[in-house]
Order: sequence, then C-alpha cells, then structure tokens
Amino acid sequence: MHFKHVCLHAFGYALPPRVVSSDEIEQRLAPVYQRLKLPFGRLEMMSGIQERRFWESGTKPSAAATLAGQAALDQAGLPAAAIDCLLFTSVSRDLLEPASASFVHHRLDLPAECLTFDLSNACLGFLDGMLVLAGLIEQGVVKNGLIVAGETAEDLVESTIAALLADQSLTRQSIKPSFASLTIGSGAVALVMGDSRLYDTGHRLIGGAWRADSSQSHLCRGRSTKGGILMATDSEQLLSRGVETARATWQSFLQNLGWPPASMARYYCHQVGQAHANRLNAALELEPAKSIESFARFGNIGSVAAPLTMALDIEQGGLVSGERAALLGIGSGIACLMLGVEW
Repeated sequence: MHFKHVCLHAFGYALPPRVVSSDEIEQRLAPVYQRLKLPFGRLEMMSGIQERRFWESGTKPSAAATLAGQAALDQAGLPAAAIDCLLFTSVSRDLLEPASASFVHHRLDLPAECLTFDLSNACLGFLDGMLVLAGLIEQGVVKNGLIVAGETAEDLVESTIAALLADQSLTRQSIKPSFASLTIGSGAVALVMGDSRLYDTGHRLIGGAWRADSSQSHLCRGRSTKGGILMATDSEQLLSRGVETARATWQSFLQNLGWPPASMARYYCHQVGQAHANRLNAALELEPAKSIESFARFGNIGSVAAPLTMALDIEQGGLVSGERAALLGIGSGIACLMLGVEW
C-alpha cells in the first residue's frame, strides 16, 4: 500500500495538568500490598513508568481532543473552514451516542460540509485514522483532514483502585489482570493531513502494512460495571502474541515500502512499558537509540501514545526534514499497523 499525494501538515497535542507518580498509586493501594506482601516500587519496576498525567475531574474525551485539534490547526496555519474531514479516534469517548467527533466538530466550529465520524480500534485508532484519511485524500475526496484523540484514564484508574481495595479475596495471582490498568495515562493529540497537489509541506505519508490475530481478542477486555470501567489484561500473553504479530507486520512493511531498516532515523512504537519496548526492539532488530520512548513520563496513553511521542520528538528537533520514520502500532484484538513517513 502506497500513497503519492498525502502530506502531513502539523501535529498538535495537549498534556493534562495533574502529574501522578506510580508511587502515589501504590500508596493508595497500601492495604492490598501489605496483605499480599507485595514490594512497593513494583509498579515502576515492572513497567518502567514513573508517572502519568490526569485531566481535572469531569474532563470529557472530546474536550481534550478539541485542545489538541486547535493546537494542530494553529501549527498548520489553517482555518477551521479549510477542514473537510474530522476523525475522532480515541479508546475513550463521551457517550455511546452521538459520535464524540460531533462535539469536537462543534467546539472547533468546523464547516457543515466536513465529513465527521468516530473510528475506534483500541490503541490503534489514531494510526487507523491516518490510514483512512490518507485514502480519502489520495482519491481526491478530501483536501484537508483532521485526526484527533483524547484519552481520559481517570475513571479506569480510580475504578481499578476501588475494586482492588474492596476485594478481600485477591491473591498474588488474581491481581495480575488488573496491573495494566494502573499503567494508563491521559493525554490528547491531533494531526492535520492534506493533499500535496494543493499544498506540499514536504512531509509525506508513504505507506504501510497491517496484520490481525483475532484469535487473541480475549487477552485484553474492558467493560462497564456498577463500580465504573474495569479491564482485565493478560499482560504476559498480550506482550508475547502482540510482538509475534508485529514481527510479521514488520516484514510486510519493509517489503511494501522497500526501505532497509538502516534507512529509518526514528521509530515511534506504542508506548506500553519497558518490557514491551525491549521485546519489540529485539524481535524487529530495531536500534534502541532510534526507538523513541515516552512511557516513563506519560504511561500508556492508548491511541494517543505513538503519535504524541512523534509530535514531541519533532518539536524537540529529534526528527528533521529529509529523514524517514516509522509509526509502529499494536492494539489489543490483536491488531498491528505500521506506517512509514518521509519527514
């Protein structure tokens, strides 16, 4: 899969104001840790996540996404009237209905002719949005589009802490499926993409590859309960199966684009934690120095993680004009999508 006319205009992002350390979360779980004789520091030691950020109470995913969307429009120098497609791609959403994209559309005062919808695929949502928008641009259906994501982890983390404190039957084994929920963070990111035939920024989305292993869809499941949102994750199996799927996708990616691994200056992988990063680097034979990480500061921010990492790296001068980069996404399901960019 290749694109000839798709360019990236600009990223935008918004970081929540509250910084919460892994130590703070463990202190709230002190009764559980003491009863099960778990060592404090376990959360950071196992994940590499020192802290994550949370929004103020009551912040909706669409409100967070709007902040990032406005930042992306400002960075791109485009008015709202120039956007003719909006995709909202978060795991988090405001309501079951209507689409959260409709709230972002209204807040940004986008035109009535703007194609507006939600696209959800766990942690792959934003990258899938890039793929879908690129197809619309390539076909000439859309001139300029905006992808937004706003993840709100607060309810999941609070519900998980409350459930663990209330469950007196917990054991060292039965607590494991809840561990991943304590690594989640909040954040928002957005990207303006456009048709290079109308205006060429020089930053191109070239193409990519994808794979799915839906036989493993049981490894990570979220649900609403009376106590709030809860997730059960088999972290060890999800890591193992996810990396297997990524290895197959990587081979297709290299073949499709004809890029030698050494030709890429930067890799932006899904930011789950240190164990995942190490396993993925080893399996794909990535140079660790080229694999840019942000999970230690922000935790796992779902669909926001990889594009936010790329946006921050560009802002800090890590990726410069003329270099190649790859966005390497893995989501529960299991699904994998890898995209190549010439910046």
